[in-house]
Amino acid sequence: MTKARSSLISIEATSYYHCVSRCVRRSFLCGYDEQAQQSYEHRREWIEKRLLALTGAFCIDVCAYAIMSNHYHVVLHINAEKAKTLSNIEVVERWLAFHHGPALIRRFIQGDKLSEAEIERCNEIIEAWRERLVSISWFMRLINQHIASEANREDNCTGHFWEGRFKSQ
Repeated sequence: MTKARSSLISIEATSYYHCVSRCVRRSFLCGYDEQAQQSYEHRREWIEKRLLALTGAFCIDVCAYAIMSNHYHVVLHINAEKAKTLSNIEVVERWLAFHHGPALIRRFIQGDKLSEAEIERCNEIIEAWRERLVSISWFMRLINQHIASEANREDNCTGHFWEGRFKSQ
């Protein structure tokens, strides 16, 4: 029986994880497709750029990665101590690098006068984002969504590009 990711990923047990995502539909992630007579090698750069961008925002380090023709491997290190030392503004800036934030957070960043209830709500949102900045699930989601969108656009198709959620050990 499958287990919830929250029970599979435990920072207390280890902060290093090996994750794998595999393509579906006989799709090519990179390399040369003999049947279609087409090279997909440029997609390797998509993953490398996305990994670099995400490690700049998340408190997750990439220790190693390998990009194969229909899947990729990545070894990640969760840096929970780094996340704890980030200021609220740093957390917001990192999260908003990849997401749209609510108007309340934009007002918070701009230094607008906020009520006690608004400040409390901002702090709740920021703490949720701080937790997400050390979440492998959020990290892998942002890689896989981006790559799937680009590949589907390039392949002129819709639907799943990945076999499912990533596998982790």
